Amino acid sequence: GPMPSANTLRLVRKGHNGAVNQSAVDDLIALLDLERIEVNIFRGISPDEDRQRVYGGQVAGQALVAAARTVGSEFHVHSLHAYFLRPGDPNIPIIYEVAPIRDGRSYATRRVEAIQHGRPIFHLSASFGLAEGGFDHQFEMPDGIVDPESLPDFRTQMEPYKDLIGDWYDRPRPIDLRYCDASPWERSEILPPFQNVWLRANGTLPDDPVLQICILTYASDMSLLDTTLQPHGQSFAAGDVFMASLDHAMWFHRPFRSDEWLLYAQDTPSASNGRGLARGRVYTREGALVASVMQEGVIRKGRGHANKTPAPQAE
Repeated sequence: GPMPSANTLRLVRKGHNGAVNQSAVDDLIALLDLERIEVNIFRGISPDEDRQRVYGGQVAGQALVAAARTVGSEFHVHSLHAYFLRPGDPNIPIIYEVAPIRDGRSYATRRVEAIQHGRPIFHLSASFGLAEGGFDHQFEMPDGIVDPESLPDFRTQMEPYKDLIGDWYDRPRPIDLRYCDASPWERSEILPPFQNVWLRANGTLPDDPVLQICILTYASDMSLLDTTLQPHGQSFAAGDVFMASLDHAMWFHRPFRSDEWLLYAQDTPSASNGRGLARGRVYTREGALVASVMQEGVIRKGRGHANKTPAPQAE
């Protein structure tokens, strides 16, 4: 047969054992490549998919791209804080307006407003800093985590449920996400207040460090809020539950690549008043803590009818 390409060999070396979906990854890169329509104004589009609302990670990723395009390349994003204000309309573009709040010697701050139909749907503040040395410590990676290669990819794990999932099963997946334990479709009992998930871009990414961070931002909204339902024996897939992200915060500690396996170690400190709080720590395979995530979302018992569309966090 023909010789495998260098790219294919690189993917095999990096432990890809599911079907690589480079075209889906390239589509995600294009999705994050906003059109600049004014100095501080950008336009983003949504993928051509049958959805009722825009996936939250897409808006967060695009907003971070917009912010990063307005700072010098010597500045690296170290944190973002965002609120989801209204559901996004997937049928029209999203306009991102960046306000250059501050440009200091060591830090720069940006605020981004995402607008549709003349109204804000999302707000993000991001802070950028210069690289510097100094104190360094981190929480250790959890013990006893199975290797991602030994876990099924989404299509394999979801095969028994594909009728339940419908068209969503065959949708191209730019992110390869593998649950270390039962997937949301297999959960019915009360579970501990934590879960571990391996994830990475399902193909190869360019070396651009901003893109690595924006892809992780995109992926970080997947599976996180669902952790808040585990102590209640519920999941977005099996239960009659309404879920929606309210806010999202991330801190980026160390460099990483989003096309190499990352462990997303999640837990849920609290749920009350119709809201659940989830935390995530993101580690490289070698055990470097590269990012921390927090999210609060609405989690409500359903009104007697199961949600026909999965919550945006589920994707």
